[in-house]
Amino acid sequence: MILTNRHYIIYLFILLGMVFFLSRNDSASSPALEVITHAEADTVVTILPLVDTSTIPVITQSEGKYEYLEIIEGCAHGTAGLCIWAYAGPGLTYEKIYQLEKGMLLKVVGTKVIDGQTWYHVYFDEWIRYPERSPKDWYVPAVAGRIIRAGGIETVLPTTPSNKRIVVDLSDQMIYAYDGDTEFLATKVSTGEDTTPTPTGTFTIFRKTPTRYMQGPLPGVTDIEFDLPGVSWDMYFTQGGAAIHGTYWHNNYGTTQSDGCVNLPPEVAKILYDWAPLGTKVAIQK
Repeated sequence: MILTNRHYIIYLFILLGMVFFLSRNDSASSPALEVITHAEADTVVTILPLVDTSTIPVITQSEGKYEYLEIIEGCAHGTAGLCIWAYAGPGLTYEKIYQLEKGMLLKVVGTKVIDGQTWYHVYFDEWIRYPERSPKDWYVPAVAGRIIRAGGIETVLPTTPSNKRIVVDLSDQMIYAYDGDTEFLATKVSTGEDTTPTPTGTFTIFRKTPTRYMQGPLPGVTDIEFDLPGVSWDMYFTQGGAAIHGTYWHNNYGTTQSDGCVNLPPEVAKILYDWAPLGTKVAIQK
């Protein structure tokens, strides 16, 4: 049989169609893969099959940097009004876990879109004193806040001492920050009440973490039960747990209010957290 140019063209189209059909079948039988970070350890990566089209790849963190959800919508502590909840799964049909409050800071390990709604997967990858009170996995609707980036836990003291220092005056409930002799910041704080006083003396900031799940009672510190997820911009200066940090559950600055920590408005705590390196001296005086 003699093949004309026309025949060659027809056979070419048939061949291309068969290749396209077979490649579609192969792709359908092999589910797409996505990379998600395992929240138990920041560096562990797991490969999972793509379950459905409503699932999108999680946000992967660059080395040394993480994403946090700052809650800016919903309830203010102790007030009525429209509140936003964290759920056990990515959707309103899941169990409500915790009522969110403005000023919380929550670590994000993934993102999902369900029925057009973006959900952030929050995970508490820290040690929690009373883990039975709340699941470690939360899902929070994106409308609750905004994403910010920050480093992780800092525990390695610098080799070069800093000229920066922080002074907390318990008598006037004020905090002062100095770089050498230059004042950087001065504002009202809330320190420990009479039954749970803030320790006095000179200390060093030895641990910093953008967020912490704080719970009580604390052995040897307080018998009061409390449950405070997402406490922001924590700078620890005693091994017993005393820290300078943001506070979303009250705004009574200028009065004693805490269980021994130094409370600041979250936005001010962030400024001080970014300014003060590990090794900064903290003087607590009456």
